[in-house]
Order: sequence, then C-alpha cells, then structure tokens
Amino acid sequence: MSKATKTTNEVRNAIQNRRTVKKFKKEAVPTQQIIELLDTAVWAPNHKLREPWRFLLFTGNGRKKLAEAIDAEMGEDNKFSPNIMQVPSVMLVVLEEDPRQNIWDEDFAAVSALVQNFMLAAWSEDIGTFWVTKPFLYAPKFRKPLGIEAGEKIVGMIYMGYPDVIPSAKERTPAKDKLTLFE
Repeated sequence: MSKATKTTNEVRNAIQNRRTVKKFKKEAVPTQQIIELLDTAVWAPNHKLREPWRFLLFTGNGRKKLAEAIDAEMGEDNKFSPNIMQVPSVMLVVLEEDPRQNIWDEDFAAVSALVQNFMLAAWSEDIGTFWVTKPFLYAPKFRKPLGIEAGEKIVGMIYMGYPDVIPSAKERTPAKDKLTLFE
C-alpha cells in the first residue's frame, strides 16, 4: 500500500468513525492539547486566508462564566447551565461577519470546515465532541458578558472531553441517491 493510499484510508476512517459524544468522563482535556488541535483545525480552506474566526474556551471554573451568561438570558432555572458544568470543556467558535454576502458565505463555510477539522483531529486523539447550536447564542444578554460583539456570529458551542459513551453509527443515505450527474 502506498503512503498516499494509507493516508486516504486514515482520513476516510476518521470521517466515517467519528461520533457525536454527549456523555463525557469528568477528566478535562489539557488546554495545551486543545490549542494544538486548534492549530491543526485552522488549516481549513478559507478564501484569501481571511481566517475569520476566534475562540472562547471554558474549562474548570471558567465554565461558570459561560453558565452565568446562559442564566442571564434564560433565567437560573434553565436546563443548559447545569449541563455546562458537567462538560469538561466548552468552546465557542465565533465568525467575524463581513457585510458582503459572498464573503460572508465563504467565511461561514471556512469556519464550518474549521469546526469539522477540529472535531476530526480531536477524535483522532480519543477526544469526543458535540457541536451545539441553541437560540440563546443569538441573545444580547448571553453575548454581552462574553464579549461577543455586533458583527460576530457564534457558529457553535463545541462540547469536548473524553467519551464516557460512544454512540453507535447511524446509517447515511448513499451519495448516489442524492447525486445529479451531467456527463
């Protein structure tokens, strides 16, 4: 087997075997390891190397700040704040929005590719992730205490940690069933 074939198989395996993890062990992923994973993720394709992203990482006691921001929007009796304190690390991935629609679309795609890169790189190191989007991510009461400015979009919250439970695979529709081919 050639090196190119071996690498291709590793990439395919990582893509097909990655799972969304919702139950984590209590042990936190070291911050330095998360930074190294982000350094891999930033190799996402992005037009003209605009790098339209930034990250807010909440670990240890820092998760309280995130929980407080959720409480500010949803009230203290919400379901999400206690859950945040059970996840070892949570990262917000933020897009610097451009007012030009075509640039915005390219940048959103780049940030989404970065998130996928991060999740695959994490999986390759036995770290589970869960890409979360919730309505409160848009709320000023949530965004303000975290320093999320107007003109920025939170693309998602990434829960991460060492998996306690790895879900089984769910079937996907074969691509050929959704393919329109012009020859």
